[in-house]
Formats: sequence, structure tokens, C-alpha cells
Amino acid sequence: MGTTTFIGGGMMGEAILSGMIAAGTAPQDIIVVERLPERAAAVRDRHGVHIADIAEGTARADVLIIAVKPQGFDETLRAVQPHLAPHTLVVSIAAGKTLATMEALLPGARCIRVMPNTPALVGAGMAAFSRGTLATDDDLRLAMGMLDTVGRTVEVPETLQDAMTSMHGSGPAFYYYVLESFIEGGVRLGLDRELATLLARQTFIGAAALLHRTGETAEQLRRNVTSPGGTTAAAIARFEELGLRDTLIAGQIACRDRGAELSAM
Repeated sequence: MGTTTFIGGGMMGEAILSGMIAAGTAPQDIIVVERLPERAAAVRDRHGVHIADIAEGTARADVLIIAVKPQGFDETLRAVQPHLAPHTLVVSIAAGKTLATMEALLPGARCIRVMPNTPALVGAGMAAFSRGTLATDDDLRLAMGMLDTVGRTVEVPETLQDAMTSMHGSGPAFYYYVLESFIEGGVRLGLDRELATLLARQTFIGAAALLHRTGETAEQLRRNVTSPGGTTAAAIARFEELGLRDTLIAGQIACRDRGAELSAM
């Protein structure tokens, strides 16, 4: 694969590079460009990768991963453009930044847009890929192979990227929000917060593991523990009465719509 350069050495960039190293990529084949010296030193010391400035890092890259915040995206690509080699594949994990923006700032470049998520930090990520007008099947396989080291990947049309933000990009925060609510519910039921947290966390972990290992649908697993007229049924009925399902869906729609707004900026 040659040399992979990360422009940005933050949490997500480090998660991906650590997954690549665990899967067999040599640390000396990874370059990190990071504006914060203390962060750059920490990533270098943990992983043995090379730290470079943007000119060197870009010029040496066979694959260039743009792992900066959206606010600095355009400025970063303008800095990259004079040093970008014709053969380099450019992969962006910047939220909300379109392929059209990438291709306008990097004329002639082969570009791929990715929406990853934070569970990549523990090897359980989900990433949705969309290819630019010049990207090839080999380019897509290469990029997906990199993210496969920290979870699962799927290709989608770019028109679905804002929906992907709602489903899995922001999705972990939604699950955590529900978990926070169950912890608070336990406290209101009389449990101390430490015990409520333990019960809610382990139930969350166990339910996800059961869903994964059995291959059953979420609906079927819910039905399996919902006896007619029982305690679970009483809770579900109250959730439905309060419109919880519709509220959660409305939140997903709001997330998608905000992603579209950010993409247009």
C-alpha cells in the first residue's frame, strides 16, 4: 500500500492508524501531520509513526487521509494541493464535507468520502464510504480495507451520507443518551447511582451482544421478553403512549437535516 499520511492526529485518526498497525502495517509506513506538538509527540511515542509537516507528509503519501475538523477542512486542502502527487488517493473523514468540495479544491484527485464513528477506537466501528468521480474500484477496496481493521464498512451513494451521519456517525451518542436516561431512572427508583450505572451498562452490553450473536431482529428479541400483560409490556405501552418511538425518529431526521445544512456551508 506504500505510505499512508494522516493530516490530523486526533482521536479518529489515531484509532484508524492503530488498527492498521495491529493488522500488519509497519509504523514507518505511516506519517502523521499534527499542528499540536504535544499531540504529535504522544501519537509518535505510542505508535512509532513518523511526524512531518504538511508539505512532506503530502508529498510522500500514497494514501492521504484528511482527519481534520470541518471548520479547517478547506484551508487544509488548499495547503495540501501544491504538494499532492498525481497518484495519491485522498480519503476524507471530515463530517459534512462533500466530494464536490474535495474535487474543487484538489482538481484531478481521486477522492473518497467516509463517515466513520467512535467505536472504531475499540475495533467495533462502522464506516460508510462514497467514491468521487475519479475514484476506482481498487481505490475503494483499498480505503475500505483500511477501515475494516477497526470495524465494518459499507459503500453508499453520497446522497445517503447525511442519513449515515444520523444512523451511525452520531448514532453512538443516541444510544448513550438512552443509557443515561435508564441510569437516571434507576436512581429515581431508589438505587444508588453506582449500582444503577452498573446495571444499565451491563444490560446495554448484554443486549447488544445477544443481538449480534443470535442474528435475531431487535423486534423479535424485544418480543421474546415482553409477556402479554407483564411488566415489560407495561413499560412498552407507556413508551408508545408518550410517543417515544416517534421522538427518536424525529431526532434522527433533525440530525440528517443538520448534516445537509453543514454540507451546504
